[in-house]
Amino acid sequence: MATTKRHDVKDLALAPEGVRRIEWADRQMPVLAAIRERFDSEQPLSGYRISACLHVTTETANLARTLKAGGADVVLCASNPLSTQDDVAAALVEEYDIAVFAIKGEDNDTYYAHIEAAVDHKPQLTMDDGADVIGVLHSARREQLGDIIAGTEETTTGVIRLKALERDGALGFPVIAVNDAQTKHLFDNRYGTGQSTIDGIIRATNVLLAGKRFVVSGYGWVGRGVASRARGMGAHVIITEVDPMRALEASMDGYEVLTMEQAAPIGDIFCTATGDKSVIRKEHMERMKDGAILANTGHFNVEIDIPALKALARQTREARSLVQEFTLADGRRVYLIADGRLVNLSAAEGHPALVMDMSFANQALSAEYAIQNAAELERRVYPVPEEIDREIARLKLETMGVEIDKLTEEQEKYLASWDEGT
Repeated sequence: MATTKRHDVKDLALAPEGVRRIEWADRQMPVLAAIRERFDSEQPLSGYRISACLHVTTETANLARTLKAGGADVVLCASNPLSTQDDVAAALVEEYDIAVFAIKGEDNDTYYAHIEAAVDHKPQLTMDDGADVIGVLHSARREQLGDIIAGTEETTTGVIRLKALERDGALGFPVIAVNDAQTKHLFDNRYGTGQSTIDGIIRATNVLLAGKRFVVSGYGWVGRGVASRARGMGAHVIITEVDPMRALEASMDGYEVLTMEQAAPIGDIFCTATGDKSVIRKEHMERMKDGAILANTGHFNVEIDIPALKALARQTREARSLVQEFTLADGRRVYLIADGRLVNLSAAEGHPALVMDMSFANQALSAEYAIQNAAELERRVYPVPEEIDREIARLKLETMGVEIDKLTEEQEKYLASWDEGT
């Protein structure tokens, strides 16, 4: 199919390989496929323009196909300069006739030009992974805010930014926090990011994790997943935290909990997963052992203080593809993976399709919900409605061939009563 859409991708000739990979992922995404079939029949998004700023991967491609099947006019740009899969971007344009603006490794100017292209689409719905489209709309394109029905947000970092906008009374339209759906953060963040982060670190470095001291900064759902998978590979896992409840949980889960100052001189591999900035700073890097490896699986590359690392280095070179070697004044070498960008998508393929099936089912159904309930939604950050979350869980179990019990009438009555005791 020859495209009719504006686009900026690396090479349309890559499309056939992209199609094969999109189809492979689709086989692992039965919930989204069922939604796409219904959307194609009912057309709940017909006539609506959607601008999506997401990681351009095989799984995202199947979400874009679903939105288009529902009648939406979709434009997709990348939510990270290193996360685009160029064959997938080409396939979306050439085979599925969806406008895409994304090139793996694009520079900062191109990255923001692509976001501007998505905003030029004059969306009525936005989909973000990191709130970049919403950020541009609230800063440089405020005249468009009144035309937008709602947005959705995919990741923890983006939700943090949006809740700050809401607290300041500055949020211009309703946003549904897809990241906070239980079928998203309990599975995507823990199992998806946990596996794909380890995958990215190993692909980039080919190091053996067994016996290494693996430091995870942050024990939210992502940190839990990374810690669990690193321990499963035989690493001695150390957790750093600022939240006493999470630190206590990590300790009870059997991990060593230290401050970053304590962990810095003994860690072999460091992975940040906090959503905050400067988690690993100059004073930490000054104490790291020769050969320490730094990686980040948070959304933005600010969790490791890269300018400080560059200032400490007397020499830098590319040690491997996506691995930068920094030689410090005393000869110690520190290695940074993928310029501190989220390692699971920069150095690997991101989350397995099986878990993204639920995350992107939330995106599709939240878009439908926003259109159906536009008149009632206020300029707030909303959770995904519980009925959507539970329906996705039910569909996922069904596709996995898993059956669960149902409450009997007697059990329902007991749970709803107060007068029946022991």
